[in-house]
Amino acid sequence: MAGTSALELHAVDIDRENFAPFGQVISPQSDGEHFGETDAKLVLDQGVPRFYIMRLEKRGLSFGTIVHHAKVTQCLGSTQGYAWYMAVASSSVTTPSMENMRAFRIPPGVFIKLHCGTWHAGPLFDTPQDMDFANLELSDTNVTDFNCFDFGESIAIRP
Repeated sequence: MAGTSALELHAVDIDRENFAPFGQVISPQSDGEHFGETDAKLVLDQGVPRFYIMRLEKRGLSFGTIVHHAKVTQCLGSTQGYAWYMAVASSSVTTPSMENMRAFRIPPGVFIKLHCGTWHAGPLFDTPQDMDFANLELSDTNVTDFNCFDFGESIAIRP
């Protein structure tokens, strides 16, 4: 969305603690490590998992809608060396608002796993070109489990 937004969310750098209410931060680890607390806890038992590289056109840092998927966790991460942004609200939120959302800056090499039901707007980015993102969800997530809230106005993430 182009133009200036009257509503702004200030983005913070993501870390395991500040993102915990919304999901998990997945960072690189050494090969051969056993499954543990830093691994993504996935819920993919409601259908056929789909892992793909999602190409997104340049979209800027503003959004007007936010979605959640109640039946599946979702994993996202940039396949390129650029930071990106995500606005989120807890799965316990009925009506997303400026008061119950947070915005995060996700650095290159870091992926996220969203808990089932976490509201999310993004990936958002302000790079000069399109970006590719690894995406793990269910094959029909965006058909059968796509719950959208429209704010009716633009919200900008401020880095």
